[in-house]
Amino acid sequence: MSNTTKSSSIKSVNPFNNEVVKEFEAMSKEQVSSIIDKADEAFKKWKHSSMEERSTIMHKVASLMRDKKEELGKLATLEMGKVLAQAIGEVKICSAIFDYYADNAAEFLADKPLKVPHGEAFLSYEPIGVILSVQPWNFPFYQITRSAAAHITAGNTMVLKHASNVPQCAQMMEDIFREAGLPDGVYTNLFVSGKDIEPIVANPKIKAVTLTGSEPAGASIATAAAKVVKKSTLELGGSDPFIVLEDADVALAAKTAVQGRMANGGQVCTSPKRMIVAASIYDEFLSKTKEAFEQIKVGNPMDADTTLGPLSSEKAAEDVLAQIQKAAEQGANIALGGKRMDRPGAFLEPTLVTDITQEMDMYVEEVFGPVMMLYKYETLEEALEIANATPFGLGGTVFGTDTKKAVEVARKVDSGMVYINHATSVAPQLPFGGTKHSGYGREHAIEGLLEFVNIKMIRTTSPDKPF
Repeated sequence: MSNTTKSSSIKSVNPFNNEVVKEFEAMSKEQVSSIIDKADEAFKKWKHSSMEERSTIMHKVASLMRDKKEELGKLATLEMGKVLAQAIGEVKICSAIFDYYADNAAEFLADKPLKVPHGEAFLSYEPIGVILSVQPWNFPFYQITRSAAAHITAGNTMVLKHASNVPQCAQMMEDIFREAGLPDGVYTNLFVSGKDIEPIVANPKIKAVTLTGSEPAGASIATAAAKVVKKSTLELGGSDPFIVLEDADVALAAKTAVQGRMANGGQVCTSPKRMIVAASIYDEFLSKTKEAFEQIKVGNPMDADTTLGPLSSEKAAEDVLAQIQKAAEQGANIALGGKRMDRPGAFLEPTLVTDITQEMDMYVEEVFGPVMMLYKYETLEEALEIANATPFGLGGTVFGTDTKKAVEVARKVDSGMVYINHATSVAPQLPFGGTKHSGYGREHAIEGLLEFVNIKMIRTTSPDKPF
C-alpha cells in the first residue's frame, strides 16, 4: 500500500490504518456528458426490453453477488471499515433485493384496470429515462442496490455518483452488472466530487434524481431538481427513537438496542440512536446496557471476533468526537467511552451518553457513530414527546410484550417506519423511507418500483359517454 496522495479526491483510504489503497481520476465534464448521452441512447432500447429479459439479468446479478460475497464483503470492509461479517450480510441482502424485483416486477408493472361506468380505463406503468442516483458510503453495495434494482428493472437507465471514499465498490458493481449481461450504458458510475452534482441534475437527459445523504446535500439536490422540474426522492438520515415500555423484556431490549446501535460502527441511518426507557425499569436497562457494552470487541474489522471496527474515516471519527465533547460541555453525562482510542485508524470508543436535556445539541441532532443516547420517561406522553422532538422521522422501535399497546404507541411516532420488538431493519418487500427532514419518497417493495415510472391513464369510450 502507498501513502502517496494525488490531487484527486476520489480514493480508497483504509480506515483501519488510514493508508491510501487506490485512487481514481475524477471525470471531466465532457466525460460525464458522454456517459449521460450513452445512458439516454441505451434507454431507447432498454425501455422496450421484455420483463423476462430484465428479470433474467437481475437474477444473474443476484447470483453473481452471492458467488462473490466474500470478495465483495472484504472490499467494503477495506474501503469503509465495517466488520466483515456485516459486510457479507449486506451483500446477501442485495442479492435478495435483485431477486425480489426479478420475481415480482412483471406483476407490479402490469396494467391496472380502473372501474369506470362506461368503456374501459387502465393505468400503464412506463419508464421515464435516465435516473441520477447519488449514494453514501455506509452501505457501499446496498445503497447502489436500493435504487438500481428497482429503477433498472422498471426499464429506466441509471448513472450513479457514489461516495468518493468507496470507488472500488462502485466499480465492482458496474463490473457485476456488465458480467450479468446488462446492456452497455444502462448502468454507469460517475466518478465526480459532490460539488459537481448540481450541474449534472440540470442536464436535460437526466429525468429524475434519487439521493441518500446529509440534509444539506438533499436540500441542494432537491432545489436543483425543482428548478428544472424534475422529480426527486431523498433519504437524509435519522435520529431514531427506541421506546422501551414498562412491560418489556428488559434484558432483550437492552441487548437489541446495543447491537442495533453498534452495527456498522453506528453508521446506520435507521439504527436506534435514542433509547427512551420507562423510569420503573431504567436502572435495570442501564445495567444491562453496560453489560452489553462489555461484550463489544473493538479491533480489525477483517477479524472474525471483532464486533466494532473503525469509523469510515478520520473526519467521521473527529466529527462524532466533537458532538460527544459538545454534549459533555453542555452538561450531559458520558457514562461510557467518549474518547478516541489509542491506536492507528479512525477508531472511537463505544460511547453511552445519559442526562441529555432539551437545551443540548445532542437532543435533536443525528450522531453517526457508535454513540448510544439514553433517556428516562415517566409517562407515555413524555416518551412520545422525546421520540418526536427531533426534525428527523425515518425509523423507530417500540419494545413491549403487549403488542397491541406497542402498536398504539408506534402509530404516534412521527416516522416512516416503526418496528415492534426489533430494531429498524430492511427487507425487499417492506417500503423504506421517512418523513419530516428525513426526506420523502420510498424505496423497496412496489412503492419503490413506482417512484420513477410514468403512471399513465388510458381511457377508451364513446364520444357521447366520456366518463
